[in-house]
Amino acid sequence: MIRRAIELLLLMLGGAVWGWAHESAHWTLAGAVLGGLIWVAFDSLRAQRVLRWLNKADGERSPDVAGFWGDVADRCRKHIRKLDKKAQNSEARLEDFLAAIQASPNGVVLLDAAGRIEWSNLTAASHLGFVNERDLGQYVRNLVRAPAFVAYLSQGDFRQEIQIDGPGPRPSQPSKISLQIHPYGKKRKLMLTRDVTAVQLAETMRRDFVANVSHEIRTPLTVLSGFVETMQSIPLEEGDRHHYLGLMSQQAHRMQTLVSDLLTLSRLEGSPAPGPGEWIDSEELLTHVLQEAQGLSHALVRPPHHIQALAGPAIWVSGVKTELLSAMSNLLSNAVRYTPGGGRIEAGWRLRAEGGGEFFVTDTGPGIAPDHLPRLTERFYRVDRSRSRETGGTGLGLAIVKHVAQRHGGQVEVQSTVGEGSTFLIVLPAARVRERVTG
Repeated sequence: MIRRAIELLLLMLGGAVWGWAHESAHWTLAGAVLGGLIWVAFDSLRAQRVLRWLNKADGERSPDVAGFWGDVADRCRKHIRKLDKKAQNSEARLEDFLAAIQASPNGVVLLDAAGRIEWSNLTAASHLGFVNERDLGQYVRNLVRAPAFVAYLSQGDFRQEIQIDGPGPRPSQPSKISLQIHPYGKKRKLMLTRDVTAVQLAETMRRDFVANVSHEIRTPLTVLSGFVETMQSIPLEEGDRHHYLGLMSQQAHRMQTLVSDLLTLSRLEGSPAPGPGEWIDSEELLTHVLQEAQGLSHALVRPPHHIQALAGPAIWVSGVKTELLSAMSNLLSNAVRYTPGGGRIEAGWRLRAEGGGEFFVTDTGPGIAPDHLPRLTERFYRVDRSRSRETGGTGLGLAIVKHVAQRHGGQVEVQSTVGEGSTFLIVLPAARVRERVTG
C-alpha cells in the first residue's frame, strides 16, 4: 500500500511540476490531477490483468504484474494451488470410496428426488437388469417393473425389505433379489440390493434334507413296526418267522447304512480340509474297492457283473486314505446297483493331459438324461427312486464323493449317454498325484 501511495504522489507531483512550468496555478492543479488520472489508468490495467488471470484460476503461473497487484496475484496463486490440492485429494478419496462401493457384493443405487438413477454400481445393475452407461438418468420404476417393487415404491413405506425376481441364467430360473430403500438428503433415496438366491436355495435344501431324512427313516421304521406287531399278535410258523426276521434285518441294515452315511457327510463338512497327507499306491486303492464291488455284485444280481480294472500308469495319490476309499467305493457300488446283471464295469486311474490324475468308473447301465446331471451330487437326489430303494441305496453316495473330491482340491465329473452307460470321474489336482518310479 505504501508503494502505491508513493507511485500516486510521484505522478501527481510530476503533473504539478509540468503545470508549474507553465507559470500558472491552474495548470499546476491540472497537472496534478492528470498525474493522478494516469496512475489510476495504469493501476486499473494491472487490476484487469489480475482479474483475467483469476478467471482462468491458473495456479501454476501468475501474471507479470509488479507492486500491490503482483502481491495480490502471488497470494491468490498460492491459495489456488492449495485449493487445487485439496480438490485433488477430495476427488481421490471420492474415487476410492466409489471403487469400494463398486467392489461391494451388495448393489448400491442412488436415486434423485424424482426417482431417477443418479449412480449405480455394477452389482446393482446385474441384480436389477439394467445397463449403467445407458440407463443413468432413467426413472427406476421404468426399468424395474416387478409388481412388488412398484407397490413398494408407490407406498413410500421403506421400513422393511422386499424380494423380487431378478435376471437368472434362464427365464425359468430367475434369481431372488432382496431390496430395501433408505431415504436421505432432500428427498433422495439410497437403494440397496443383494442376491439371496443361494440363501433361499440353501434353505430349500435344508428343508428338503430334513424331509428326506424323515421319509427315509420313517419307511423302514414303518416296516419294522408292522412286522413286530405281526409277530407279537399272530402265531407264526418257523418259516414265516424266519422270513419276517430277514426282512426286519434288511430294514434295520438300511437305517444303519443311512445313519452311517449321514455321519460321514457331517464329518466331512465339519472338519478342515486335509493337508498333503500320506502318499498311497493307487493300485492298492483300486484293488480294495474292486474286491468290494465284486462281492456286492454277487450278492445283488444274477448273473454278476463283469468287473475289471483297466491298466493305467503307476501313480501315488496324496490324501486321506479312508476318504479316498469311501469315494471310490461309492462310485463302484453305484455302478453295480444301476447296471443290469451281466453288464460290464471298468475302473482305473489315469493321468490328465493338463496335469493331475483321475479315478474313473465306466458302466454299461441305462445312462442318465442330461437334465439330471447337474443335480446328481445333491443329497437324496435319485434319478430312479424305486430302483435305488430296491438295491439299498441311500441317495447320499454321490454327495459323499463330491465332498471328498472337493476336500482334496478336486471335483466330480460325469459323462453319460442314455441307453449306453455312464462314466464317473474323481479328478485330483497335480499337487496330489505323482508317478511312481518302478524298477
